[in-house]
Amino acid sequence: MKVYISADIEGIASTATWADCSKGTAEYEKACQQMTREVLAACEGAFAAGADEILVKDAHGPGTNIDIYQMPENVRLIRRWSQHPYVMAEGIDETFDAAMFIGYHSAAGKDGNFLAHTLSKKPAYVKINGEYASEFMIYSWAAAYEGVPTVFLSGDKQLCEESADLRPNLVTAAVKEGDYESAICMSPAEAVKNIRKGAEAALRQDLRDALIELPPYFEVEICYKEHADSAKPSYYPGVVRKDSHTIFYETDNYFDVLTLLNFVL
Repeated sequence: MKVYISADIEGIASTATWADCSKGTAEYEKACQQMTREVLAACEGAFAAGADEILVKDAHGPGTNIDIYQMPENVRLIRRWSQHPYVMAEGIDETFDAAMFIGYHSAAGKDGNFLAHTLSKKPAYVKINGEYASEFMIYSWAAAYEGVPTVFLSGDKQLCEESADLRPNLVTAAVKEGDYESAICMSPAEAVKNIRKGAEAALRQDLRDALIELPPYFEVEICYKEHADSAKPSYYPGVVRKDSHTIFYETDNYFDVLTLLNFVL
């Protein structure tokens, strides 16, 4: 079994401030170690379920957060960025049996995590077909576009609860809960334990039942916090500027959506 893992940092058990997630701060190195531990737990669960090959995308900021020296055999790690439109799901293709997402967080416009955002801090929200789009939604749909089912998610409670209804057979592990500016964080050790257990359970399912069918058409609306940020994206082919803060785009090809987001956020 071949498994794909995408890992972010704002949804791991320990992060509560932007400084925790930013290179060069005292807390960042600790966060990177917890991110590494949570990814290792997912790998351990995957191997226990029968995986023999795992590809991990380090999908936060510089793309060099995960400690590669702790990666076990049969795990490859994508570091930094190729600029492919798959971005946080870089490297996913039809050869994978399942995808898992570790350390993910609520979408811009949501209140389940103080660190909630979608791809950058620019948008007040990103909506696809009228729904707030989280990074998990965007890139688990990229996996579905390649025919790969997403079976496991760890992150904040709001994201886990809202994502469960989006796809069948999704196993989740909520490791923190947001309360305005505060974060109610699970013990990092307990988070690792739950992620390992959940990942194994997710991959022991009949994976054929876990693949979602993408919508036939996509309407994308992005509202920027600063009106000036909507100016340049309004010249992207096919984009319409609805008002001073908001752009709109529609297509029947999800790869077009991923390409748009890669350029305008």
